[in-house]
Amino acid sequence: MFDLLIQGFAAVLSPQIFLLMVAGVAVGIVFGAVPGLTAVMAIALCLPMTYSLGPAAGISLLIALFVGATSGGLISAILLKIPGTPSSIATTFDGGPMMEKGEGAKALGVGIVFSFLGTIASIAALAFIAPSLASVALSFGPHEYFAIAVFSLTLIATLSSGSMAKGIFAGVLGFAVSTVGIAPVDAITRFTFGQVELNAGFSILTVLVGMFAVAEIIKVAETARSPITAPPAAMVKIKGFGFSMAEFLGQIPNATRSALIGIGIGILPGIGAGTSNIIAYIAAKKRSKTPEQFGKGTIEGVVASETANNAGIGGAMIPLLTLGIPGDAVTAIMLGGLMIHGIQPGPMLFLTQAPLVYTIFAALIVSAFLMLVLEFWGLRIFIRLLAIPKHILLPVILVLCAVGAFGLASRVFDIWTILAFGVLGYAFVKAGIPTAPFIIGFILGPMAETSFRRGLQLSRGDFTGFLTNPISGTFLALAVVSIAWQLYGEYRATRGPVGDNPLKLGGEE
Repeated sequence: MFDLLIQGFAAVLSPQIFLLMVAGVAVGIVFGAVPGLTAVMAIALCLPMTYSLGPAAGISLLIALFVGATSGGLISAILLKIPGTPSSIATTFDGGPMMEKGEGAKALGVGIVFSFLGTIASIAALAFIAPSLASVALSFGPHEYFAIAVFSLTLIATLSSGSMAKGIFAGVLGFAVSTVGIAPVDAITRFTFGQVELNAGFSILTVLVGMFAVAEIIKVAETARSPITAPPAAMVKIKGFGFSMAEFLGQIPNATRSALIGIGIGILPGIGAGTSNIIAYIAAKKRSKTPEQFGKGTIEGVVASETANNAGIGGAMIPLLTLGIPGDAVTAIMLGGLMIHGIQPGPMLFLTQAPLVYTIFAALIVSAFLMLVLEFWGLRIFIRLLAIPKHILLPVILVLCAVGAFGLASRVFDIWTILAFGVLGYAFVKAGIPTAPFIIGFILGPMAETSFRRGLQLSRGDFTGFLTNPISGTFLALAVVSIAWQLYGEYRATRGPVGDNPLKLGGEE
């Protein structure tokens, strides 16, 4: 094993492949940082370039793009409160407030370092426990996926700061929006109103860009004529990554838990980092000694989100390499890249092409270090971008969002979609309705519905199959407990002293 790993490093550190990886990580960071552009788009655009490259060079380039784009989303999430990718949604919750308090440099530094550590943790899982983890994930069927989705949806109240009712409304609305288009299983069109463009439903990217980016642009436009101020001096004069060793050590338990969540969710096909970063954020908030600080600018939230989404990189690679099953859209494209070079992922891959497998491991490790170095080098550049007046910067971002939406399927309809969801997101801001529950409902809605209907098919219409299955029964029981706990927390909050906030978050004390 050690000899194979050395061979892998020798391959990826050759001048040609190393330079390709440097370029790949840099391009990936740009695609991740620009709202509307994603890792999927970066890899899809660069896939034709790998045709003329050897297997080691081609796969290393794709991996570098994957790692760079996954981490790059934190840049716009923190500086502009706009998630560059779905995997950086939760980063905006505390990264944006930290930037507003003049701690943008610390938020970026924390995000970069823990993105790196999350990636390394997932690579270790991929290298040492891939086969056993993949076999467990393979045992999950429709009943288990439905129960996991329901349990995750019950956590919406944790993100509903201010009013549980508003959070539940947002989550239900997100679930409803996810049902637009052709229904799973029976392929009946729903809520399309005769519009052919709606048959495929709404893309997560257009919803995300609209609800966060366009809504933020509209909100900022209200104060566009106010005097422009330069970023605080503390954001430019930074040492190292902007945080202390004590702060780093204090986040180790949070990072460990978030990495495990990211790896675990990354292994499950079809869920992805867009969900894992939110779940890790919720878990960090529940376990925190100061949950009231979440959403106001605490590094705990940034650590949880960025560790989890990058830990999903290795997690998604586990079923890809060991079973030939892509864990998300990115690894689906990478599966095509592997097959282009005559590589058939699966259990036999570790026996028939072991040197190439360890080359992939080495490429992941080298890409993680390149990401750390390039983002550290660009840290001060990212901060200085805030000196650009917003009345100049935000229109440019809006154009990039429109370009990214159009690039999904070359449809003007997608541009109108991001504008429509931007207006909806702005209405949420004005009404004090949290956006995160809407996104959770939208992401988990299709998985819950599809798994529910397939589960009923397997059990011939018998609903008890969801309860008698040990794993799904356990998760459904946890969902009931979660709801009961949230309601009890709301009851305690409303029964508190007169001076307390009657709309205090459920479950917090």
